[in-house]
Amino acid sequence: MNHDLGKKTIVVTGAASGMGRATTLKLTELGATVYAADRNYPALKETCDQSGAEPCVIDIRKAEECNALIEKAHNEQGKLDGLVNFAGVIKRSGLLECTDEEFDFVIDVNVKACFYLCRAAARQMKKQGTGSIVNISSIWSEIAASGVFGYCVSKGAVSQITRSAALDLAGTGVRINEVRPGETNTAMLASERGYTMSQQEIDIKLKTIADSIPEKRLADPSEIAAAAIFLLSDQSSYMQGASITVDGGYTIC
Repeated sequence: MNHDLGKKTIVVTGAASGMGRATTLKLTELGATVYAADRNYPALKETCDQSGAEPCVIDIRKAEECNALIEKAHNEQGKLDGLVNFAGVIKRSGLLECTDEEFDFVIDVNVKACFYLCRAAARQMKKQGTGSIVNISSIWSEIAASGVFGYCVSKGAVSQITRSAALDLAGTGVRINEVRPGETNTAMLASERGYTMSQQEIDIKLKTIADSIPEKRLADPSEIAAAAIFLLSDQSSYMQGASITVDGGYTIC
């Protein structure tokens, strides 16, 4: 399938691992110029060495660094065609256990950074009259889950950022949509469990999760990347404020 991405300039956050890495690899394979952003330089370097993407080490919790990332991509390439907000964190605590510090951290990374980047990218794209922003929300933004209070709240906010911004940007040539991944085989899925899990414990946990999904397996990061790439491409030109759920049927149970 031709995604018309060969001449596009795209920023991908969270590019050092998981879904962000898979998307970066696929975009560069399709010929796009990718600015790959993350805080984890060693892992980011691996992504960029493999893909040819431009490594950008930033702290997305800081608005000025988000602005600088968008400006760098735009100024060096003369345009900015796409942004994908994959960067995110999770803390596994419920309402009664969630500390102020945990909540603030999750909101800073998952919500405020998304806002900073969407705003910076939309400003550049509106001047061009074209561009696509893709936010990465979660199935938990819609149906929620126990024990991950801050994460669910943050992903609900990402969905509202997407919908509200879509109405503000409608008619400007700038589109903003989101992907809602289900349980995906990434390091985050086994993280923040309160202790270091052995590989056997991780395998058992992931199998239990997979068995709860109608498709009886976890998503591969490349399957989430495919949805994000579709939304970046011109093939999704009439989509505005939309959500694509990629969850193996989990949310229809």
